[in-house]
Order: sequence, then C-alpha cells, then structure tokens
Amino acid sequence: VQLVESGGGLVQAGGSLRLSCAASRIGEAINNMGWYRQTPGNRRELVASIAIGGATMYADSVKGRFTISIDNAINTPSLQMNSLKPEDTGIYYCHVDTVRRNLWGQGTQVTVSS
Repeated sequence: VQLVESGGGLVQAGGSLRLSCAASRIGEAINNMGWYRQTPGNRRELVASIAIGGATMYADSVKGRFTISIDNAINTPSLQMNSLKPEDTGIYYCHVDTVRRNLWGQGTQVTVSS
C-alpha cells in the first residue's frame, strides 16, 4: 500500500491549503490516521490525528486553524489548513495506523511566506 500526499505548495501568510492523501485499497482495519510535519534539523511532529471513531487531536500551535477529516471513500485523512503562518512551513506527511502496520507517505512541501 502506498500513500501519496497532494495539495502542498507556496502560500502567503493568512492563506489556506488543503492536503489530501491518496492510497490504494488498504484492506485492513485502521486504528487512526494523522498528519505530521517535519522541518530541517527537527523530528517529525504530530500536527493532527483522527481516530476511526472520529475523536480528533491537534497540536496546540494549529488548534482553531486546522481541521482533520477522513475521506471515507479511500480511508485516508485530509487536512484543511486556514490562517497559515510562516511557522507552519515544513514537509507534511500522511500517516495511517492499521492493526498490522504503520503507513507513511513521501511528504508534501508546504511553504508559507510572510
């Protein structure tokens, strides 16, 4: 199974982007999904997660601005990012945690200019 992110790009501060995650049929039960962000020299950090039951979790820095949801057609997460700030810049990775394994995409670059 391969995850492929899309929707990244260059945007001015205050703008919006929507990240999507495409996948071939996962075919096994999923525990939760999420989006992570990594910047140079730093560890990959959780931005937002959503459990199959719908419970969500957000990093403090994005609360009120980002919304994670599930694309039920393909069982992958989407991330709506509003009021973007320069500190949101980074590579965003889609993550799906199944009962058997952790799946990761290759990442999509998000750059927010001031």
